[in-house]
Amino acid sequence: MPIQNAELCVVEEISSVVTRTSADEIVALVDAIQTANRVFVGGAGRSLLMMKTFAMRLMHLGFNAHVVGETITPAIKPGDLLIVASGSGQTRTTLAITEAGKSRGALTAAITAHPQSPVPLFADIVLHIPSPITTQDPLRPSSQPPGSLFEQCVLIHCEAMVVRLMHRLGTTEDDMRKRHTKLE
Repeated sequence: MPIQNAELCVVEEISSVVTRTSADEIVALVDAIQTANRVFVGGAGRSLLMMKTFAMRLMHLGFNAHVVGETITPAIKPGDLLIVASGSGQTRTTLAITEAGKSRGALTAAITAHPQSPVPLFADIVLHIPSPITTQDPLRPSSQPPGSLFEQCVLIHCEAMVVRLMHRLGTTEDDMRKRHTKLE
């Protein structure tokens, strides 16, 4: 049976999760971004895609931002911040990235739906997004495909962090536009 207003259903699910996310955890991550020498982002699958959009926006804000796994990504070191996203908090590649960042002295942050899972246990900062990952997830059922609600909320929270940083830094839309690629 089709959902009559699927768009409204998706928006309501996102709103439900976003309003239950800790403002203190968001502020802690924004503070860490603002004080980091460089910001590295990572993840796997669709979570990585959300983090790539975040890295682009951080670059537009003037931050030195990198995506883990790209051929031009430099070595991470103390003073840098690594932010990873993993809905399950168990993704092996994301866990390896987090362990590597921490072992090299970087501050680490995890965005996850499961804060007691392995990835966030290696993180210095955890942003818990209380959303289901599968239809059997005890957090709350979702009408969307597995993981979609988490990934949407990662994007929403990352975009909101960009807005917070814009205000803190006094960055304008024109400032950001000047840093946007001009090779297209």
